[in-house]
Amino acid sequence: MWKMATPYVTDESGKYIAATQRPDGTWRKPRRVKEGYVPQEEVPVYENKYVKFFKSKPDLPPGMNPEDAAAARQQQAPGGGGGGEKESETAGLSKAAKRNMKRKEKRKQQQSQGQQEESEEVEALGKDLEKVTVASAERNSTAAPAPASTPASTPASAPARAPARAPASAPATSPATAPAAAADLSPAAAAEKAKKIKNLRKKLRQVEELQQKLDSGELQNPSKDQLDKLGRAQALRAEIKQLEAEL
Repeated sequence: MWKMATPYVTDESGKYIAATQRPDGTWRKPRRVKEGYVPQEEVPVYENKYVKFFKSKPDLPPGMNPEDAAAARQQQAPGGGGGGEKESETAGLSKAAKRNMKRKEKRKQQQSQGQQEESEEVEALGKDLEKVTVASAERNSTAAPAPASTPASTPASAPARAPARAPASAPATSPATAPAAAADLSPAAAAEKAKKIKNLRKKLRQVEELQQKLDSGELQNPSKDQLDKLGRAQALRAEIKQLEAEL
């Protein structure tokens, strides 16, 4: 099998590229090479003075012993904790890469803060629901015995007393209606609950819009926070119903 000859041939006439054979069997003529010619693939890449300076820039300040620098780093490692590791990670990065790392860290901190706020909000909603259910249970327990006691007292007293005193049983029923009147909310409390219902409806509207985006395919990969919001829809509806029943 034919093998390619050496690229350059030098003899008494000078330097030239030897003749080579083509795949079809024909031969290429030898080509003479001028003195000092450098092929394109062997030409070194141009570097300006700033690139050369940064490549030749030492890692340590001039005059500093590398052993002293290594000892100082070892001393800083135990006390510095993760700071030394971060400095070593960002030591060989450019300014743009360092800025990107800082932005990523800020985003992570903001995401963690948002998750904490949402968890606190969920806990607050749960506590409010518990308070509402306890208050409604107490109201029902205090209002239930009063009507039961009035009918029991009226039949016993009605036969013994004169018919003229029968209308007197009407005032006797007024204490029964007193807990119901006491159960009515004051204007300030009603306004506060109406405001709370409005805020809950707003949150429920946001959850429903998020569910519509998920169903329509506009939102392909929901985040963990968005999934948590979707999971709170039932709790929000229950709390709104409870507050509307109390008004």
